[in-house]
Amino acid sequence: MSDYLEKLNPKQYEAVVNQGHPLLILAGAGSGKTRVITSKIAYLVEHCGALPSSILAVTFTNKAAGEMRDRVANFLGYTGDMKSYELPMIRTFHSFGAWMLRRNSEYAGLSPNFSIYDDSDMVSLLKSLEKAGSKRDIKLYANLISRAKDFGLTPYDDLTAVTFDPDFPAIYKAYQEKLDSIGNVDFGDLILRPVKLLKENSEIRERLSRKFQIILVDEYQDSNIAQFELLKLLAGDGRSLTVVGDDDQSIYKFRGAEVQNIIGFPEYFDGTKVIKLEQNYRSTAPILELAGAVVDKNKGRLGKTLWTARKGGQKPVLAYFNTAQEEAEYCASLVAKDTAETAILYRTNAQSRLFESVFTRLNIPYRIVGSLRFYEREEIKDTLAWMAFLVNPKDQVSFQRIINKPARGIGKATVDKILVSAGGDIATRLKNYIASTKGKSKAGLEDFLEIYTQLSALLAQPDENLSGLINEILRSSGLLDHYKAEDKEERTYRVDNLIELSNAASEFPAGPEGITQFLENIELDSGASQTDENARVTLITMHNTKGLEFDRVIITGLEDEIFPGRGADDEDEIEEERRIFYVSITRARDQLYMTSCRQRMIWGRSQFCSPSRFLDEIPPRLLDIRGGSAKKSIGTGYRVGEYVYRDDYGVGVVIKSWVEAGEPVVVVRFENGQFARFLTKYTKLEKITP
Repeated sequence: MSDYLEKLNPKQYEAVVNQGHPLLILAGAGSGKTRVITSKIAYLVEHCGALPSSILAVTFTNKAAGEMRDRVANFLGYTGDMKSYELPMIRTFHSFGAWMLRRNSEYAGLSPNFSIYDDSDMVSLLKSLEKAGSKRDIKLYANLISRAKDFGLTPYDDLTAVTFDPDFPAIYKAYQEKLDSIGNVDFGDLILRPVKLLKENSEIRERLSRKFQIILVDEYQDSNIAQFELLKLLAGDGRSLTVVGDDDQSIYKFRGAEVQNIIGFPEYFDGTKVIKLEQNYRSTAPILELAGAVVDKNKGRLGKTLWTARKGGQKPVLAYFNTAQEEAEYCASLVAKDTAETAILYRTNAQSRLFESVFTRLNIPYRIVGSLRFYEREEIKDTLAWMAFLVNPKDQVSFQRIINKPARGIGKATVDKILVSAGGDIATRLKNYIASTKGKSKAGLEDFLEIYTQLSALLAQPDENLSGLINEILRSSGLLDHYKAEDKEERTYRVDNLIELSNAASEFPAGPEGITQFLENIELDSGASQTDENARVTLITMHNTKGLEFDRVIITGLEDEIFPGRGADDEDEIEEERRIFYVSITRARDQLYMTSCRQRMIWGRSQFCSPSRFLDEIPPRLLDIRGGSAKKSIGTGYRVGEYVYRDDYGVGVVIKSWVEAGEPVVVVRFENGQFARFLTKYTKLEKITP
């Protein structure tokens, strides 16, 4: 038996040698799925006589494809220059689509030398189609077009699954017609065009079917609808199709991933055999038992139970704190007294600020993965530029950043004219320029000057702290609405970052002196930052941890409206959030900590929080609970998302729950559209099951 086969456990071996029907390998976290899929490719070539050229293996990143090629070559004993060996085709979905289009360009209506447009190219092309003075957010429409193509939708299909925006179909149609006339494609076309080609040209479909007699797909839970359509057309009845994935790790819905592709695989392909890889080689038994208890609450899953041959392991810790500051300092204390490789996980990037601040103050080196440092983020720099310009209207750099953001129809030439004109500071020069011009940009300039004048007046009448000014800057400048729209369409969390900026400013006095102190403090913190790519502490979002592992994992911010987040309104979204929790837990090898706070700052004001509903789903016996239950300090008796009944209102759902001046308060949205606020000490609401 080949060496790579001898190292497989019984279930892995079964998955590798199994043939003759559609095969779904359900590979749990840490179960060695990459070893299985690469061993299967090598086994087919070495032991079954399959020609390497007859095998197509598809994955999702160039890095993963490269690693698969290297492993297969190693298993087959290939050494030296790989060009002298014939290897299976191992590509990403998009790379395969490009390969297919270039070799069939005549039938696809393309030149074989077509270019592939990235996101910025899409935005540029869309801008070229807009009328002068348009205030549309082009980035949002570029994102919607990409999402439509992930769903396999053309401009002529029903696009309401993507957006209800009545302008979108016409914008998408104009964009696609222009792109086609140029003869280039975007990333969505690398899947959508091959699907169209295979549907319409039976000769190409049959030729590719004869060429690729064996098809394997890695990370199948991340596939979208268009990729599934492509796979069905290539694989036919699926007898030579193997997919490897984990329905419990499907967490990229916001990128178009469709969990039903893997859950429904046995229904899509008759005669499917399902093999479950449940032995975990990463985590201790207590961590795996906790992970299983979390994800088992999901109804939309095929089901499996992870286990390990490892002995021992400490019970996962759940620690409650009064404030987010205490949470950050606790994490720092764990790192300081134990040198284990550590990842601090949070749901959104906004939560990194306090950790960055505390770690910098304590000289603990850290690195941030998948994101900029807090004060380097676009929306933060936009807001800070407004503050800098308010206290120093000679600040040219800040002025140039904010004058046309959000878009006010003010071109670079106009800005340059204002900057080179005479007459005092930039604000004064702006007034003079407005008085002397009749250009198209005049309305936008007047709008900006009015905002500046109002904010300057507010600066002279200081609030209790700097948060009030930041909140007004965001509202009146249009930045808040601008980033709310971006969050809605692109599933980003920029508004959360702005809220966190407001929270940070609450520690500083209002007025010009407070702004100066705040900006200076940011610069000093940035200059003293302990960011280090080789640091043993990693700050990272839950999403970005997929595929990674650490000796110790600390999952922070386990409160309702943070995790699960405010946008998780229906059961499908709650189930995806639960899968994100599962993925986060299973990143830990040896130690797992989880934290929840009783209070957090929101827009510069302290608010009480409810523990994450996911914590209620965990049997207490699986946890080492420290700091008492956060519920006791909140004391409303009702959680956000719970259904209640009142005779005079009917059925409703709790949308807010907090304590105000010692009084427990809830806000309920009723089915008749009414909202009502109750003091639960005096008004009892009947809890019901919807």
